[in-house]
Amino acid sequence: MRTLISTAFVSLDGVVEAPGGEPGYRNAGWTFKDIEFLPEAYEIKGREQKEATAMLLGRVSYQAFSPVWPDMEEFADYRSMPKYVVSTTLTDDDLVSNWGETTILRSLDDVAALKRTEGGPIIVHGSAALNHGLSDAGLIDRYHLLVFPLLLGAGKRLFSTTDKDAQKLRLTEHEVYANGLQKQVFDVLH
Repeated sequence: MRTLISTAFVSLDGVVEAPGGEPGYRNAGWTFKDIEFLPEAYEIKGREQKEATAMLLGRVSYQAFSPVWPDMEEFADYRSMPKYVVSTTLTDDDLVSNWGETTILRSLDDVAALKRTEGGPIIVHGSAALNHGLSDAGLIDRYHLLVFPLLLGAGKRLFSTTDKDAQKLRLTEHEVYANGLQKQVFDVLH
């Protein structure tokens, strides 16, 4: 069984929307505003690229990342990595051609089947709505969170608000940085 890892920049109140400045959100670019950049706080992002063997995205995140990430040097390890996009509306004609092999999955059942294949960890970037579904279906095995010392109020949240049984987590790694960022790595106890 492959490990499914959800990785996110998240505000203290759980917002994940538009951390890099994506348009249409009042606080877009919040990871760059008023927070001193410390490279050591982002070490986990480089580690994720080295350890992951596939990437899973929702449609909205795929459409935001695919025009930009293939040419960014800081995401070079993701170029040739197999990608999976969960979408009921995308077609193969909607996929970019310069970002390696990409497969469209149509359901969470398809994601569950992917997890049962041979291979290493699958990393999920962004994809708030997909994260909700994956969490509710019990498909997430680990969270890699960089928690920013901000309260953003409105915005898409990382965690589902579905009324369900509690999901227990085990903190396996954590660090607090001089700029207030917190790295939190949690395993989901199934």
